[in-house]
Amino acid sequence: MAGRLTAERAGELYEAVLDLLREVGYDALTMDAVATRTRSSKATLYRQWGSKPELVARALRHNKPVTLAEIDTGSLRGDFHELVAREDDCQMEKDSALMRGLMRAVHDHPELHRALREVLIEPEITGLDALLRRAVERGEVRADNLALSYVVHMLVGAFVARQLIEDRPVDKAFLVDYIDAVVLPALGDPR
Repeated sequence: MAGRLTAERAGELYEAVLDLLREVGYDALTMDAVATRTRSSKATLYRQWGSKPELVARALRHNKPVTLAEIDTGSLRGDFHELVAREDDCQMEKDSALMRGLMRAVHDHPELHRALREVLIEPEITGLDALLRRAVERGEVRADNLALSYVVHMLVGAFVARQLIEDRPVDKAFLVDYIDAVVLPALGDPR
């Protein structure tokens, strides 16, 4: 983002984008609507972010200021539990619904998929890789454990499956149980 907006103003814009996404979905979200909601000009939005996909991806990134790489409790279980502890159940439910809608939109909008991968997904995967690498270096997980390549899939699967199978949102209690019952045992921790 160019330096013309204050961090506070950018945060307001990001929150408005996320609110609009929740209200109308990606397809119906327009830069005109964002400009109206935020009392800014479309020219400002395009100058700062270049495109709707970039603005949406940056808003989502802003909503997750802590990266996985920053979490280091000294144990893999502790790191995963700390990650969950930093979440809020209500916000997690809103974010899960938002992400489900965006996952549908990426099929029709490859530019959104590219922006999400670059700004949100790849940094999260990089952070998860660092977290897992530290666990391997500490001897908690064997370096040749095949499940290491699938941890991100397991975690994403938890969000998708809970809603699909149980028609219930993901919450902190579910994630802690899931991590202890599925992710850690797959990595060699028999919890």
